[in-house]
Amino acid sequence: MDLIAHQHEIVLLGVREGAIAGHPILAGQPEVRDVHTVSLYIKPLHQPAWYDYLLALQPQRIIFNPGTENPELAQKAARQGIEVRYACTLVMLAQGQY
Repeated sequence: MDLIAHQHEIVLLGVREGAIAGHPILAGQPEVRDVHTVSLYIKPLHQPAWYDYLLALQPQRIIFNPGTENPELAQKAARQGIEVRYACTLVMLAQGQY
């Protein structure tokens, strides 16, 4: 996982439990503290159920990866002072922009 290779701590969230490269995927909307960045891979159609949770995490930034672009959530985040990026997390890492 590129985020780990770049020494970033990760928390994986999904609709069901599992694992990626030995890292657990937490189901639902667990309590997570000190979130710097949310990197979205959820289609816009499924994002409304996550709005309140994601915004309550109070991240410094939300990255909308390709295919996840959502002006409604982006506007809500920006109103709370959260930086919004429409970008690919992996490209940002590769280019030193993360």
